[in-house]
Amino acid sequence: MSSQEVEVTANGLTNGITNHDTPDSTTQFDPSIFRSYLLALLPPLIGAEPDELESLFEEGFDEKIIRFAADNGGSIYVVKVKEEVEDDASPIHTYQITSHLVYHPTHVTTLALIKRGPTLDPLTPLASQLHILNLFGGEDTPYEGLHALVSSGVKPWFDAFVGSRAGGRDGGDTRMGIPMTKKKFAELELALLHLQQNVEIPEVHLVIHPVIQRAVEQAVAAKTAPNISHIPVNLLNDSSFLNSLQAHVNQWIKAIQAVTKLTRDVGSGTASQEINFWLSLERALDGIETQLRSDEVNMVINCLRNAKRFRATVSFIADTGLKDATDQGKYSFRDLHKYNQLMKDFPLNELLSSTDLDKVQESLTLIFGHINRKLKLSPYPIRRALPFVEAISRDFNDQLLRILTSHRLAYTPYETFDRLLAQTMNNFQTWDDLFKEFTSIARDAIKRRGEKFIPIKVNPAHAKLQERLRYLRDWRKQHEQLAVMTGPTKGLGGVRMDVGGMDMEEEVKEAYEVIKRIDVLDVTVEGTEIWVAAENAYNERVSRVENQIIARLRDRLGTARNANEMFRVFSKFNALFVRPKIRGAIQEYQTQLIDSVKEDIKHLHDKFKTQYRFSEAYHMSQMRDIPPIAGTIIWARQIERQLLTYMKRVEDVLGKGWELYAEGQKLQTESTAFRKKLETQPVFDAWRHDIGRRNMVVDGCLFEIVRLRGGGFQLAVNFDPQIITLFKEVRNLLWLNFQVPHGIASLAKDAKRVYSHAVSLMETVRTYGQTLDLVEKNKGIEWLVAEYRNESQRMIAKGMNIRWDYFVNHYDTARYPSNADGRDNRHIQFVREFASVVSVLQDKTNNVIDLYKDITHAVEELATCPYTAEAFSELLTKVQAAIDRLNLEGYANLEHWVAELDKKIEGVLLQRLTQIIHVWCAEFDDDGDDRRDLRDAIIKRRDKRLKEEKFLEVNMTLKPIVHEIRIQNQVIFLDPPIEYARSSWIKQLHDWLGVVCRLRRIQSSRYEIGLQMQEATVAEKSYTSLLTRFTDNTLGRPFSLIEIKVQQLKDYVAKWLQFQSLWDLEAEYVFNRLGDSLANWQQLLTEIKKARSTFDTSDTQKSFGVCVIDYEQVQARVNAKYDAWQRDILSRFGVKLGNAMKEMHAAILKARNDLEHQSIEGLVGPTRRF
Repeated sequence: MSSQEVEVTANGLTNGITNHDTPDSTTQFDPSIFRSYLLALLPPLIGAEPDELESLFEEGFDEKIIRFAADNGGSIYVVKVKEEVEDDASPIHTYQITSHLVYHPTHVTTLALIKRGPTLDPLTPLASQLHILNLFGGEDTPYEGLHALVSSGVKPWFDAFVGSRAGGRDGGDTRMGIPMTKKKFAELELALLHLQQNVEIPEVHLVIHPVIQRAVEQAVAAKTAPNISHIPVNLLNDSSFLNSLQAHVNQWIKAIQAVTKLTRDVGSGTASQEINFWLSLERALDGIETQLRSDEVNMVINCLRNAKRFRATVSFIADTGLKDATDQGKYSFRDLHKYNQLMKDFPLNELLSSTDLDKVQESLTLIFGHINRKLKLSPYPIRRALPFVEAISRDFNDQLLRILTSHRLAYTPYETFDRLLAQTMNNFQTWDDLFKEFTSIARDAIKRRGEKFIPIKVNPAHAKLQERLRYLRDWRKQHEQLAVMTGPTKGLGGVRMDVGGMDMEEEVKEAYEVIKRIDVLDVTVEGTEIWVAAENAYNERVSRVENQIIARLRDRLGTARNANEMFRVFSKFNALFVRPKIRGAIQEYQTQLIDSVKEDIKHLHDKFKTQYRFSEAYHMSQMRDIPPIAGTIIWARQIERQLLTYMKRVEDVLGKGWELYAEGQKLQTESTAFRKKLETQPVFDAWRHDIGRRNMVVDGCLFEIVRLRGGGFQLAVNFDPQIITLFKEVRNLLWLNFQVPHGIASLAKDAKRVYSHAVSLMETVRTYGQTLDLVEKNKGIEWLVAEYRNESQRMIAKGMNIRWDYFVNHYDTARYPSNADGRDNRHIQFVREFASVVSVLQDKTNNVIDLYKDITHAVEELATCPYTAEAFSELLTKVQAAIDRLNLEGYANLEHWVAELDKKIEGVLLQRLTQIIHVWCAEFDDDGDDRRDLRDAIIKRRDKRLKEEKFLEVNMTLKPIVHEIRIQNQVIFLDPPIEYARSSWIKQLHDWLGVVCRLRRIQSSRYEIGLQMQEATVAEKSYTSLLTRFTDNTLGRPFSLIEIKVQQLKDYVAKWLQFQSLWDLEAEYVFNRLGDSLANWQQLLTEIKKARSTFDTSDTQKSFGVCVIDYEQVQARVNAKYDAWQRDILSRFGVKLGNAMKEMHAAILKARNDLEHQSIEGLVGPTRRF
């Protein structure tokens, strides 16, 4: 109760007397004033009845009050004492007033009245002159009341006073010693807490028999070792004395067992209790050990042994539990000392006395460092260490609550709030990191000690607080962003009152007032329910503000014409997007824009993954003469700038702190990893080390011969291309603000001096090599360009003796006119001449390759062109024109080259002759319907062998020759004769062969006057001699076919000429030849019938492929004549057949008659044979 409340309780008595009393100020202090004050104060304050207070004002009261009022300083105490009464009787209390404070268990309450000044002024109300302190008693110890007094009264009042002073926020507090005072208060609070939490270890005092005590004192006085001889002999055998000693021993055992069997559940209390338990236990056991080694105890044991009381002596140590406690799974003296290696100097007080969050973090490091270090030495069980760490977690949680509660988080400005919670989160992170290290050490300790495996798991008491603070931090951040955006100077300030008639700023402030009324750090079930209810109330009020904001934002986003305008809207209001409702309302726009940014970033990744060398930038850099390293750095920096631009867009869309969201975290992680890959300094360092490693100098001969991997040698310029790249790299890297070492810069200057000559030589040698490669690829032109190639080789031999030193030392002589003899610039002149010679070689080679390709194409077309004289002549004319051009341009070895070309042409033409002969033979040999099928088969076979060929010979047609079998003057003959067909076929064959054989040969000497005047043979001007080049019977086959065809004609015509006998024979001659034999007549009739198939058909002609026999004119006449002959022969055959049949009938009839006249009996005999 405060002094003001006491004054009100006094019913208007400001100093214990009525207002009309006006004592003289010069008199001493009137005790009645104090008496009245106590009568008004004590009943409500300590629950005293007025009649019970009479004992307080007994004799000596006035003297005590006068002395108290006059003494300089001091205090006086009112003590409420509880009298001892029967159990069922009502309690009786008495009251005492004293200037000396004495503690006694019967003292229920002690009220301390402390003067604020040196003396009491009777004219001033006592309420303003006295401090009143209520000291409750009656408990076992006063530690709890004192701890509550310090922690809830004195310390908070001091903190409030310091916090209210302006100097408390600057460095003045440090100079005034306020932090040290705070620490002392915290230490006092901690000490009282430790005293309150200590487990009382009972003190053991071993009772010694008076006889034993006197005997030991006598021995000490005599300066001899105490033994049983100092005890009277009659007592050594006195059973009552021995029983008394044995009873004392049994008391000792019980007292010691009360200590040795004492245990504690480490998970039930605080870490301080665990520490104090082991330290106090060690002290108690040390005291017992000291008493057990005393002379008195030894003499008692010896007396019992002397009396054969072994039952009491032998099991004494075992019964006390001092030796075998380890076997029971508790502890022994040795283990206890080792346990206390961990408990001694344990820095828990650093945590409990911490006054700010930084000290808490430091104390955690000290605590876990001590635990991890001592667990390697102490056998303290891991099974107890885990709940011990949980107890530390509870202390850690309490200390955080104490510090954070003192700051009143809901009332602090956001900057202070965020700083405090950031420090708290750092403390939690420190705990997690240190606990991971503890876990590893605990596992190692279990393995090392061979203990049974247990999971190293702790349920930290601060987990709920950590979760609440994390949530509270995010919640306060969202609220602060909403408050800022609805402020008068921010984005939505212009729409405060005109949107729904609501003052959004005031609405947000009123919503936050709900949170200020609760304890945001209360994580109990009730506290959580209060927090949820308050948050719901807050959200209900804020939702109206959010609805107005959402409507405004959607209007602006809906009127945006493109993505860039939407990005601008998002960048202005992105602080609000952390709120789920607003974020959900514009999710469609955010998703659209974030997807756009993600796609852009994905393109950057794809661009980077393709690597610089395979990018379009690489080719552009080559066009702009940017070297690879500088190009790579520029390319990477461009990608990094684009990435930063995209990340800024992400922040515009998601708001500040975007990396805390799921989408933002992923993008941030990818962006950070990507930016590490885009670091350009490692590229520059690698290039610098690479250049430093190389021995790059500009000296030596101009040319060198390089051995190729695949075998062979190649000419090269003895100039490292990296030197050329070097000075370009240095130039660009200096532009990019890189520090290029001086040695590399000097080398780059030397390279720049000879750059133009080196590039010219390298380009010339490259051109020379490419030209030689072209010559190698086009095998047919070596002889034509041999002269220019030899000239280039002579220049190379000349340059073998020239060195780079001249160019380095005289790089600028070309600026000045050369001397008359040209000696000063002969090296430069060589470079130019060499380039000119190689250029001529290149031009001539390219020119002859073009002509050679035309010639080769024309020769190849000779094998596929239509088989006509015009087509062959046109191609050979093209070849001849190209040869004439080569002759005019003066290529060497042309005559020999043309001779080789002519051989190739002969081979092609010989192949064409072979093909035309085969086609002619196929056409000639075909007959009737099979002709077209065979021709198609030939086409298919040739298509497989030569693609896209156009042979005219497949359309070759040999016009059939028609021969007519005629009869004139009863004579059958063939018109025209067969010899005409033979001559016609041979003529056609000659015409087809002449298409090739009559072609004009190519010549290399048409521009040579001397050769034109010489007579050339016919064989030299055409390809007729090709007919003599056939190695097989190719040329003889068509003539053989002609003869075979002629023979076939002769055989067929001979059949028709046989019918001439129809007119030449006489009938009687034929009949006479046949005679009377019916078999001959029958055979003749059969042959006549068979022979009719030659002319008795519907066809009027017979085809032999290239020849047709027309027998229409003679067919009817031969048929009529044949019919006449057949009728005559058949008629004559019928007559002869009738006569024969009559004769046969007569013979059979005669045989019948003979059989009929024979008797049957005669037939029974032997078998008759007819």
